Amino acid sequence: MDTLVQFSSLLDLFVSRIREGVILTDNLGTVLYSNLAACCFLGISRPSDAQQAALNPDIRLPRSLLTTAQSYWAKRPAHSIDNHSQHFVKQRIDSNGISHLVDIDMTSVTLPGSSMPIHLMFVSEPNDQRRTAIDNVPTASSELCTESPCMQEIREMLQQIAPTMASVLLQGESGTGKTLLARLVHEHSTQAKAPLVEVNCAAIPENLLESELFGHVKGAFTGAVSERPGRLQAADGGTLFLDEVSEIPLHLQSKLLKALDEKCFQMVGSDKNIRVNIRIIAASNRNLREMVDAGTFRPDLYYRLAVFSLTVPALRERPDDITALIQHLHRRFVNRGYSDRLEYSAEAMAMLLNYPWPGNVRELSNAVEHAMILAKNGLITPKCLPCDIHDYHANNATNGASDNNPCCEITDALESACGNRAEAARMLGIDRTTLWRRMHRLGLS
Repeated sequence: MDTLVQFSSLLDLFVSRIREGVILTDNLGTVLYSNLAACCFLGISRPSDAQQAALNPDIRLPRSLLTTAQSYWAKRPAHSIDNHSQHFVKQRIDSNGISHLVDIDMTSVTLPGSSMPIHLMFVSEPNDQRRTAIDNVPTASSELCTESPCMQEIREMLQQIAPTMASVLLQGESGTGKTLLARLVHEHSTQAKAPLVEVNCAAIPENLLESELFGHVKGAFTGAVSERPGRLQAADGGTLFLDEVSEIPLHLQSKLLKALDEKCFQMVGSDKNIRVNIRIIAASNRNLREMVDAGTFRPDLYYRLAVFSLTVPALRERPDDITALIQHLHRRFVNRGYSDRLEYSAEAMAMLLNYPWPGNVRELSNAVEHAMILAKNGLITPKCLPCDIHDYHANNATNGASDNNPCCEITDALESACGNRAEAARMLGIDRTTLWRRMHRLGLS
């Protein structure tokens, strides 16, 4: 056993900072050594700095990996350290509520002075190289990083819609990626070489929005010292993306509708018709159908914009994307000059994965940058994360401590709802995200 401790100490010097996961285990699956990358891949706890080279019998391999490993160990006798064989497998691992595929190289060895074999594993993600290549493609759609089935379905649908001239309405919370999806539609359209003009209707004062969209002639109003074309003219032959279209005032909605229907409009202060051929994409973080019912948005304009209407899910509704987005954002900040020698502790990663992200991808981006700035000694720990994440987990822990028999309560609700999580959440008086977190915390599949 002293030999193993010495071996672990030597191993730690070489592998503590490499990107591949390295794990030593015994025949029972007890983790004798694991570097930081392995902890992040498998969601296992990292021993403290004082115990880095020590045995930690409380940590075991994830069950899904242990079953595969024990099957291999039973078929392969251990070899000496200088004459070992290798076995390669692909394994799906559930880590912190996220399922992902990893490549694993297994080797069984017998150390000098020991009769019991130990097992050495090298863990890596097969998609790392592919993702890096995608991230480095200098196009707008390359920023759309997703592994979520629902987002992949939306992307495929938009790629099918893109070659047409049909209007597209994207709805969903702020920060979910509606702008990136709009750019993807333009890139796959027949007007891809023509301009994509983006207008944030919420960022332009109401008294200037008409001039911004339609342009104005000299003398049209005080300060109009020269003629200025509008965004519709700039988008002629291409795509006009109206972000936060819900902020367009009612009196302008009718003029916009006429311009889209007739492909013709007049500049402010002019009676001359200008013809344009544009494809319209609109986005809103408010439900336009509800605004129509409330009388705050014209129904005819709504139906003109919503030929294809898609709702982009919030980040908390697609937890499969969180890990991929963290890696993507991390690499993007590295390209901007941040250190490329940073790793996430298992505790920090767990906090990021189990946070509901009310600000969606935009908030996640801020959190990743915040953590990278405060990282010490190449390690991102919980202390590096923003206060909102700490406050959420502190409150969640307090609320969780007061739950009475939550396993039975959740199980009964799921049985009554025939496995429908959305219905079970309604029965429990909570949202789907809260239900998902509680199920994850309690180990319920």
